[in-house]
Amino acid sequence: MHKPTTRRTVLAAAAGTAAVLATGCTKYGDEGGGEAPKPSGEPAAPPSPSGGQSAAKPAPLAATSDIPVGGGKVFKEEKVVVTQPVAGSFKAFSATCTHQGCSVADVSGGTINCPCHGSKYRVADASVAGGPAPQPLPPRAITVESGSIRLA
Repeated sequence: MHKPTTRRTVLAAAAGTAAVLATGCTKYGDEGGGEAPKPSGEPAAPPSPSGGQSAAKPAPLAATSDIPVGGGKVFKEEKVVVTQPVAGSFKAFSATCTHQGCSVADVSGGTINCPCHGSKYRVADASVAGGPAPQPLPPRAITVESGSIRLA
């Protein structure tokens, strides 16, 4: 004869399953990239000075000569727009319009332009110059060195 399953049995089984699953889990961001534990008695290696991060610079986004004075260029893949409001001064902003999330398409006439609903942003600071955009484009960090522009 079959014995009815009690609530206590179900909870005990669930707790056991959770314990088994938890032992196989790793913390978020450590999916196999961490160092294996050292056997007891062997000292652990000191952490690297870079904190495990690669010290390599990101690839150049553009040459400074690619960005026109008073204008800019949209980098769709990186979702960033780089401008040069005055000679030698480079700025970068998110290329995602603050109105409804479309990607800005181009930089012309002193503004960064969104094709979806006509929002326009000033090249100097990405403040709203026209259209339905509710706020400026957020700034993005870049480095300018030896004629190259890189995302920071």
